[in-house]
Amino acid sequence: MARQVLIVDDERLSRFLTQSILEKLGFQVELCDDGRGAVDGEATGDFAAIFMDCQMPHMDGFQATAAIRRQQVATRSPRTPIIGLSARSMDGDDEVALSKGMDAYITKPQSVRTVRAALAQVGIEVDGGRPTFR
Repeated sequence: MARQVLIVDDERLSRFLTQSILEKLGFQVELCDDGRGAVDGEATGDFAAIFMDCQMPHMDGFQATAAIRRQQVATRSPRTPIIGLSARSMDGDDEVALSKGMDAYITKPQSVRTVRAALAQVGIEVDGGRPTFR
């Protein structure tokens, strides 16, 4: 499986933070700043996971996730884990993200611990900078 992840976030600082954490954990990172780019990027890339901001202009993370899931079904591609990112931390936000097709959800500001836990939730363990897949 790929050691590459796609980060989709319209905020530059948040992209940088997620990128720094994932590179520290041993991943190669591709960046995207909108939902449409995420759909296109997923179609052409081989990603271990996608970190998707939930609130973006034009095409939000939920719309992009739905489009990616439709695309995966149509092309019979394997399901890429999508981890939702949001500055919102209201009760039930994680359940909404999961019901919209995401596989895990973390709130910003993300940390090494929360990113590692989200990866584990989708079957990717990180041990000493070496991702392993279940």
